[in-house]
Amino acid sequence: MSSSQKLRQLLKRPEILVIPGIYDCLGAKLAAQLGFEVIATSGFGIAASTLGLPDYGLLTATEMLYSVGRIAQSVNIPLIADMDTGYGNALNVIRTVKDAVQLGLAGILLEDQEWPKKCGHFEGKRVISMAEHAGKIRAAVQARGDSDLVIIARTDARAPLGLEAAINRGRAYIEAGADILFVEAPQSVEELKAIAAAFPDVPLVANMIEGGKTPQLSAPELQQLGFKIVFFPVTTLLATTQVMTACLRQLKAEGTTANLQDLVTFKDFQELIGVSQYLQIEQQFKE
Repeated sequence: MSSSQKLRQLLKRPEILVIPGIYDCLGAKLAAQLGFEVIATSGFGIAASTLGLPDYGLLTATEMLYSVGRIAQSVNIPLIADMDTGYGNALNVIRTVKDAVQLGLAGILLEDQEWPKKCGHFEGKRVISMAEHAGKIRAAVQARGDSDLVIIARTDARAPLGLEAAINRGRAYIEAGADILFVEAPQSVEELKAIAAAFPDVPLVANMIEGGKTPQLSAPELQQLGFKIVFFPVTTLLATTQVMTACLRQLKAEGTTANLQDLVTFKDFQELIGVSQYLQIEQQFKE
């Protein structure tokens, strides 16, 4: 069964899918080990971790596909990848989708921002026309062929055009063939309710960014409203940054790691990345 087929089966379950944001292969392995059934990447996380730069459309399609492809191939659970705008017009989307299928991605996000785009919770976003993005969604549907790749249409129109315009765009994108709708950055519980009410029969994404524009609701609360997927796209990145900062601060101050608390043991870390398995393989083919 392909990763896309696995994802489609999970989407048939009645409960909401809680999906952590992952930005590297190590995080993917941790998520899988802890029982998550789906993971996702964000443009924010990949840009920050690979370039040390903000999510301002600075990553190329090649860089993004290389990063998410490695992550997808490091685990046996489905990966949904943020493919930004598809990196151009409908022609670019076709190539992006075909590459995503070849890499074994389970699903992709395609947003309607102008390029270069920005993080959905940054100020100053601009969107292309509804008709143009609907065309890009149709191109993506055609390009995936019989692969079952899940296509998530994202609209960032809430900030520049208002919620009503975002909902109208969502209808157009679903009509164009998107499997799931993602209205980015609603700014109140009432707006979340309005989105759910407008799409009672469409799988919907909620995006929970700590400190972002959308109120922080739990997965059960979002399921009660009518959402099918909840992303936590930057939680692991923020947590890792906090822990790494504390570690480096102590090392700088004391010149030793002897007093660091709660480190994963070197043995457990080796187990996580499969050192023993590779040792066995090495011995098997040793002269």
